[in-house]
Amino acid sequence: MQRKPSQKSATDKLFNHRVNEKITGVSRVRLVSDDGVAIVSFEEALRKAKEENLDLVEVSADQELHVCKIIDYGKYKFELLKKSKEAKKKQHVINVKEIKIRPRIESHDYEIKRNTRRSFWEKETK
Repeated sequence: MQRKPSQKSATDKLFNHRVNEKITGVSRVRLVSDDGVAIVSFEEALRKAKEENLDLVEVSADQELHVCKIIDYGKYKFELLKKSKEAKKKQHVINVKEIKIRPRIESHDYEIKRNTRRSFWEKETK
C-alpha cells in the first residue's frame, strides 16, 4: 500500500526560503542590502549578515546568481504572513442560494418558497 505525498500548507509554501548556512552549492551571490546591490562571495555575504546580527535569506534561486537579502528572517516571515492574511480577507466569496421545487409540491408550500425567492431578490437589489 502506497502513501499519498503530504500536502504542504499555505504557510509552508510561503516560507520555503533557505537561510544562512542552509544555502548550499553557491560560490557567489547577488546581495541586496541597505547599501544597494552587489555581487559578492557567499562567505562574505554570510559574514556581513552575521556582523549586523541579521539573516542571509535566499530570495530567488532561478537566476544564474542566486539573489540573497540581509534581513531579519523572523520579521520577514511575519510580514509575509500578514500580507497573505490581508489578501485572504479581501477575497470575495460568492454564495449561491437555491430553492428546490418538486413536481408534487402543495400550493401552500409553493407560496412559501415563492415568497422566500422574492426576499432573496429584494436583498440582492439593495
